Amino acid sequence: MASVMILNGPNLNLLGTREPGIYGAATLQDVADLCKQTAAGLGLEADCRQSNHEGVLVDWIQEAGALQRDGRSIGAVLNAGAYTHTSVALHDAITGSGLRLVEVHISNVHAREPFRHHSYLSPAAAGIVVGFGTEGYRLAIQGLHRLAEAARLDG
Repeated sequence: MASVMILNGPNLNLLGTREPGIYGAATLQDVADLCKQTAAGLGLEADCRQSNHEGVLVDWIQEAGALQRDGRSIGAVLNAGAYTHTSVALHDAITGSGLRLVEVHISNVHAREPFRHHSYLSPAAAGIVVGFGTEGYRLAIQGLHRLAEAARLDG
């Protein structure tokens, strides 16, 4: 069975307690459950991971790229948290690995502080889902699945 990797960056382990007015009441486990349910409905397995460390995320992105090249994965969904706005390393890992990736954000980053308006990841992402709460993960997986199917049919 093909998989989809769901990667979460710094502070997303605090979902459910961190600024619920912005991020809602859902926990990271709730997000993982949603992702697994969504993936299963598409005939996929969801591999959900979280790290507060940039280098770990880089390693996982490279791993996801290798799995995609081997045909064992359709790609990845990434909520890089604050690294979205600071990490050239994550951008380079996405482009260098050739990973098909959808960037996701729970809040509408464009309605927040100006520093959150810029993403180093967006130019490397196949798509972006912003501001739909944790439902954005479902939308990201569905969109990634459609992109992978289109690539399979074209290839």
